[in-house]
Parts: sequence; structure tokens; C-alpha cells
Amino acid sequence: MKPPVFTKLPRLVGVRLFGGFQKFARMVVRKSGHPLAFCFALALILIWLLTGPLFRFGNTWLLVIDSVSNIITFLMIFLIHNAHNRESEAVQLKLDELIRATKTAHNSLLDIEELSEAELDKIKARFERLARTARAETDAAGPVETIRREGREDATTVAPFKPTPP
Repeated sequence: MKPPVFTKLPRLVGVRLFGGFQKFARMVVRKSGHPLAFCFALALILIWLLTGPLFRFGNTWLLVIDSVSNIITFLMIFLIHNAHNRESEAVQLKLDELIRATKTAHNSLLDIEELSEAELDKIKARFERLARTARAETDAAGPVETIRREGREDATTVAPFKPTPP
């Protein structure tokens, strides 16, 4: 479950300011991953290297690149983390919708990311057992062919495997 402070943050700070930060974070993360951003950073480093003799490779010259890179790294951590959290939550919501919409899926898996590690380990162990059982049944019955049926569900049927000649 999310801490109450973070769920109330948009109300406290203001939805407009919070939304503006999210748009800014999304834009910066997208732009910083572009090849031109890498070229810009490389050009900045080359300019810094070329100015070395001008400043006699002194401590101030070293401090400039160190300070700039530390500040940019520090700020980028928060921007990237914000974008990652938003994308992760969107993927989780999409998965929740797929689970909810699939008739044979377990609705108890909805909101599973909120469970404790121990609870997740129990569920994982259960699915590992189910997978081992399914593999054992498949190995005993022969190769399996999955056929997409009309509608929303998949059917798995055991069929003789006929490999195509090379």
C-alpha cells in the first residue's frame, strides 16, 4: 500500500504544479535518452578537455566538470525515478485489467504488488508447482500446440507434432 503522504502530495502541492512536474520529467527523460543528448554531452566534455590548457589543468578546471556532472546526475535520478514509477504503475494497471478481463484468471492476483515478500513467495511457490505439474503432463502427453480461438480465451490442445522439413 502506498504511504499516505505520497497519495496526498498532489493535493498538498497543487495538481497543476504536480502535473507540470510530471510533464517536465517525462520530457527530460525522453530527450536525455535521444542520441543528440549523448552527442551534446560528448561535445561538452570535449570543450572541457580543450579548455584544460587554458586553465593549466588546475583544480578549478577539474572542479567545474565534477560539480556539473554531480548536479546533473543528482537531478536526473529523481526525474528518471519519477518516470519509471509512472510507467511501472501504468503497466501494473494494464496487467490488472488483463487479469480482470480474463475469465479463467485468478482475480486474487489483482493488486498483488501490494503484498508482503512472504506472501509473494507463497504465491510464487504455488505457481512454480503448477508449472512443474503442467510440464510433467505435457512431457507425458507429447508436444503441445496452442491454438488461438475466436473470442478472448486460448485453448491448449495436445496434437501430434509434425515438424516441417528443413
